[in-house]
Amino acid sequence: MTIDRSLKLSSRLARSRNVLKRHERIEQLKFNEKWEDGTSPLGLPKVRVIKQVLGKKKKKKRGEEDDKK
Repeated sequence: MTIDRSLKLSSRLARSRNVLKRHERIEQLKFNEKWEDGTSPLGLPKVRVIKQVLGKKKKKKRGEEDDKK
């Protein structure tokens, strides 16, 4: 029995996650300069996850294609 196409995750790692692991949150806090060395890694503040949006490619107009040939 095969898996339905809608259930397959071909780009599983490319998607953004809603929850970060502790070390990822610390890296994000260091990048935002909100992390001080020596502080406890427990009880970290929330970190906003920025989702990457892949836009569609713009279609070329017919006039532009003729100019390049």
